[in-house]
Amino acid sequence: MTEDDARAWLQAHFDVSRETWERLERYVAILLSAMDEQNLIAESTRPHVWARHIVDSAQLLSHTRQAKEGEWIDLGSGAGLPGIVVACLSDRPVMMVESRRKRIDFLNAVIGDLGLDHARVFGGRVETAPTAQAAIISARAYAPLPKLFASALHLSRKKTIWVLPKGRNAQNELEAARPAWQGVFHVEPSVTDADSAIIVAQGVAPVVMKKGRR
Repeated sequence: MTEDDARAWLQAHFDVSRETWERLERYVAILLSAMDEQNLIAESTRPHVWARHIVDSAQLLSHTRQAKEGEWIDLGSGAGLPGIVVACLSDRPVMMVESRRKRIDFLNAVIGDLGLDHARVFGGRVETAPTAQAAIISARAYAPLPKLFASALHLSRKKTIWVLPKGRNAQNELEAARPAWQGVFHVEPSVTDADSAIIVAQGVAPVVMKKGRR
């Protein structure tokens, strides 16, 4: 996907308003400028930021349209991918969970600069975030599935939709998690990379081990 393809995809799927385009453009400018001070995204992806990061984040919204009202919680937000992008493209409340001080400051600065009043940052580890009932939980390059589910289960409810970009090892990672975690899982292809995939899950819960009969 080229940068022109990425912008065309966004317009076709979200009917992006002028104000939203300005916010996205501003976010990209801030992101690239801040790269001089901290490694927010891989340097090799700088020329492809719209495809590799903006559309790669925005596509998650396509798998959450059935979610009712409620908060979107993004785990390990880092540079705000996908949290900031989601907040730009929707009115849903967004909470970004991030533990690194520089990233927290960056996210708060972006929220203020873009006027994203429905977005906020929780500064701390995912495990320490207050109990919640998120409508949607996302995590981009945060942790393997078992650790991810264990650390964030207290933020979810039965109907929570989990959207988890997992690269080319998505299916293998899902199979590795099945002995300990149950739910309705399916793997969706990524629109930005033919070798990558997104795990979409609902009803995530620990597997209850039955006691053996004596």
